[in-house]
Amino acid sequence: MSSPSSSIALYGGSFDPVHRGHLRVARAAVEKFALDRVAFVPAGAQPFKSRQAVTAYEHRFAMLELALAGEARFTVSRLESPEALRESGAAASYTIDTVRRLRTTLTPGTRLFLLLGMDAFQLIAKWRYAVELLRSTECIVASRPGFPLTGVLEALPAELRPARGEAENMLQRGELRTTEVAIHLLPGVHEDVSATAIRQAVRSGLGLDELVPAPVAEYILANHLYAEPDDVLPTPARP
Repeated sequence: MSSPSSSIALYGGSFDPVHRGHLRVARAAVEKFALDRVAFVPAGAQPFKSRQAVTAYEHRFAMLELALAGEARFTVSRLESPEALRESGAAASYTIDTVRRLRTTLTPGTRLFLLLGMDAFQLIAKWRYAVELLRSTECIVASRPGFPLTGVLEALPAELRPARGEAENMLQRGELRTTEVAIHLLPGVHEDVSATAIRQAVRSGLGLDELVPAPVAEYILANHLYAEPDDVLPTPARP
């Protein structure tokens, strides 16, 4: 599946929907860290969003396929699809389970990264088996409005935190690396776009091309997504 020198980043999330901000982060990570591949992994069910309405998985997957078409280093993965969850017996998508499954398919020596925003990383210590996860992957943490990258140290589980003075020096150089963890910072990549803004634009009849790729905008409109406050969803259909 991969050569010993390859590097792969898992980019997980709801992607409800995928938007230009997601793509900018992924492109910046590929450029800065010379990644061979970014695998976008839409979540079947997220533990921290279990009470929120989420668009049907197949819609979110289809929009990712449209957004990533023509991006040679980007793929969309079904590692956390509803079928994969049923097979695993899990009630939600846990990143540690995804990483364990993926590791069995990779050639030894492949560098495996997690790509996530600082808004997600601030909760990393609450993730399932967070210490094992951080020891078994490298993290690329992208800046997000209102979530400064200086919060990386405090977000780490206590047993993985280096001394503050040492950590501050490392963070000034753009990464936090110890014998146990490697956290790489990706500053300055946030865009003023969010799922909330996309929903509001749809419900107001505004254009979406500044928020999502054109094929995704067409899909949203063709399938009447995000038009209702309660996100009542129709059967998936191609535009």
